Amino acid sequence: MGTTLVGSSPLILQSGLVPRGTRIIVFESIFEVFLLLGTLVGVVVIGYMLYNAYKYRSGSGKGEGVEDRPVLGELPAGGGGGRKLATSFFMSMIIVVSLISWTYLTLLYVEEGPSADDSLDVEVEGYQFGWRFTYPNGHTTDGVLRVPADQSVRLRVTSADVFHNFGIPALRVKTDAIPGQETETWFVANETGTYTAQCYELCGAGHSYMSAEVIVMPPDEYEEWYESTGNESSESVSTENESASVEAPAT
Repeated sequence: MGTTLVGSSPLILQSGLVPRGTRIIVFESIFEVFLLLGTLVGVVVIGYMLYNAYKYRSGSGKGEGVEDRPVLGELPAGGGGGRKLATSFFMSMIIVVSLISWTYLTLLYVEEGPSADDSLDVEVEGYQFGWRFTYPNGHTTDGVLRVPADQSVRLRVTSADVFHNFGIPALRVKTDAIPGQETETWFVANETGTYTAQCYELCGAGHSYMSAEVIVMPPDEYEEWYESTGNESSESVSTENESASVEAPAT
């Protein structure tokens, strides 16, 4: 499902350290890692602070007789010649660099997405104040995007007038819609249902009403619906051709 990441290490990718799957899974993995590390650092720092506050507290004779107890105005001693500082700095550097590298490789996967050959391509055009979706067979809908579940969907987004921003919060999708330019994004919806797409760029008086429905359908139902749109398109084209031939003046 994933694609090869440019400039990334194959060993790291094959080890499973970089999360793969839907955008929801990837961003949840990033959140969980940062939450875990942040909690761990907080526990260590606060725990060490409380330990020293208890060890060197005054009163009750608890801190009396401790030889290395610091005295007000005295420079700290027993630091090991800076070894503790160097060790803590080195460990912090390893953690920070590893976290940045892991996050970078993860976001590269989000940026690249699944293979384009395995994706459903849909063109998205924003306008004041709505969204227009065009499928590979030429079928166009306004305000409703239908996609199959468990399949990657690649969106090619642009704008017909002013700057817009297309986003589906529940599926962690968000990209700019720029006049005269095209941006790409992707998503995979594992659960069927109806989601809401909105505009996240202030684009005028009707900005708050600029939304669309994203209907995730079972694959077989989607195929049936998609085939029917193809038939409607071909029938409408043939009807237009017949009307044109009938209305054409005889020569």
